[in-house]
Amino acid sequence: MPLPRKVLLAVSSYNEPFYPDGKKTGLFYTEGYHPYEAFIKHGFEVDLASETGTSGVDEHSTDEPFVTQEESEKVVNNPDHPFNVKLFKQLKKPSDINAKDYGIFFASGGHSTMYDYPTASGLQKIAGEVYDQGGVVSAVCHGPAILPGIKVDGGKSILEGKTITGFPTEGEVVMGIMDKLKTDKVVLMDEAAASGGAKFVNPPQPFDNFSQVDGRLVTGANPASATSTAEAAIKVFEKIQ
Repeated sequence: MPLPRKVLLAVSSYNEPFYPDGKKTGLFYTEGYHPYEAFIKHGFEVDLASETGTSGVDEHSTDEPFVTQEESEKVVNNPDHPFNVKLFKQLKKPSDINAKDYGIFFASGGHSTMYDYPTASGLQKIAGEVYDQGGVVSAVCHGPAILPGIKVDGGKSILEGKTITGFPTEGEVVMGIMDKLKTDKVVLMDEAAASGGAKFVNPPQPFDNFSQVDGRLVTGANPASATSTAEAAIKVFEKIQ
């Protein structure tokens, strides 16, 4: 039976001060919005969900160059844009969701995910069920923080024996936030990969558009990779229909 042409796009529920200037981390806006647009363009329905049914936006992620002036005017600052309606008015939580309704699980990023995805057992369970029914699991940037806890095939990590990418540690150094991450004892993306038995591949440069496909597991490295990662997940989905 064909998989549902429907995506569950996971977002972080963590929205707390993070940056040296006191601004909050949260959903890295374009890592949700750009995949959303790609899926809609290819005829998918999309639902958004977080572990708690609440979310907030990374306060730096809606600045240029991450969003264009046009996106700022027509999308970010438009509460009636369909993506914002899904995010702010129709955000689901795991108890609202039946995994059988989805063919793709996509985990968006933001540094916030390092704080809530590792213990997001509800979202992890749904992702594992989507995968076990033949669907695609995908994650971008810091989204792979959710992957070690996704259990498939009777209990092994979805990462076992896989090759993935994600936001590189070099990028954290460039951003000047390694001290914060070490103080908070969060797991970096290469560490997350190793913990689940996966090989981690860095992009050529920290902010290059870069993605990896390993079977039905699709990962991307950073904000520049958000659209291409979603498109790669779509290609995998189409092949298994």
